[in-house]
Amino acid sequence: MTDRIHSLSVVLERNIRTDDIKPLIGAILQLRGVLRVSPHVADADSHMAESRARAELLDKVIAVLGPKP
Repeated sequence: MTDRIHSLSVVLERNIRTDDIKPLIGAILQLRGVLRVSPHVADADSHMAESRARAELLDKVIAVLGPKP
C-alpha cells in the first residue's frame, strides 16, 4: 500500500523579507493540489538553531582537516 502525503515543508536558503516573499507564496499557491501556504517568521529560536548547526558543522570540518598525528 502506498503512503499518503498530507503536507510538505519548504526551507528557504536565507531569511527573506515579508514583502519580498509574496511572489514566491503566490507561485506556490498556483501549483496543483496546494491548499494553503503559511509563512513562518524567523525568531530567536530559529537563529539559535542555525547557529548551533553551523558550530557543529564547523567542529566536524575542523576535526577532518585538523593536524594529523
